[in-house]
Amino acid sequence: MAKNRKKQRKAGRFGTVTTCISTTLVLLLLGLVVLFVGIGNNFSKQLREGLTVEVLLNDSIKHTELLQTQAVLHKAPYARKVDYISKERGTREINEALQDDLGEFLGDSPIPAEFEVYLQAGYANLDSLARYEKQIKALPGVMDVTYPRDVMESLDRTIPSVGLVLLVVALLLALVSFSLINNTMRMSVYARRYSIATMKLVGASWGFIRRPFIWQAFRIGLAAALIAGLLLGGALYYLQFEAGTGDIYLNQLVTPEVWAATLGTVLVCGLGLTMACAYFSVNRLLHCSTAEVHLK
Repeated sequence: MAKNRKKQRKAGRFGTVTTCISTTLVLLLLGLVVLFVGIGNNFSKQLREGLTVEVLLNDSIKHTELLQTQAVLHKAPYARKVDYISKERGTREINEALQDDLGEFLGDSPIPAEFEVYLQAGYANLDSLARYEKQIKALPGVMDVTYPRDVMESLDRTIPSVGLVLLVVALLLALVSFSLINNTMRMSVYARRYSIATMKLVGASWGFIRRPFIWQAFRIGLAAALIAGLLLGGALYYLQFEAGTGDIYLNQLVTPEVWAATLGTVLVCGLGLTMACAYFSVNRLLHCSTAEVHLK
């Protein structure tokens, strides 16, 4: 009897370890998907926020009109930042960009003064700007409004398609993750089906029978979530600081919000899925008669 108990304990420990390992791998895969989705969203946001609208001004604009137009642009919902570029500054920047001296125009520079409006990510698309373009042109002293239409059209066409693909992949992986964790927990509970049948025979309540399985699933899910989170954090830390690939740009993509979403998803799925799967797996055996348990 003592030897059989030792064997059962060893088998139970081995089953718990293998269940934890398989759950960790599933959570690691799920965490990577959430991390890449978050990075992709931030990359898209940075691309759109890098686009600007150039509000070209007439040479005859008055100072009061300039201040009035500037105030309206600052308060506009689409504006993230507004930068005024004078004729002199614009000429100097053109000279630097062309690496040539076009000469001093002494007030007759063909380059007009302008407001460079940096856009909010949600407004950096053709549909949004088309609604505001007429309002901008109607402002005092505004000569014309230009923005990179080809780039915006390309982003409007590409980003939704990429986002849809990532969403489909995330949903498929979530379904696969649930199936794998469910099968793992069912096997773990199934290995103790005779213990469940015995407790039913002695009159134990279903809640009493479920309690140790739910508690074990909680511990397995918590351990798997912690291990998966440490692996994800360690891998990214290595890329940022040890492998020489880390820079400010990568830190801008992997924001605290992305980390919170990734680790939160791993933790919630690790705990929620394992406990839910254990609950339904035990219930399935509780609904079986003693004869059905021995026939399985």
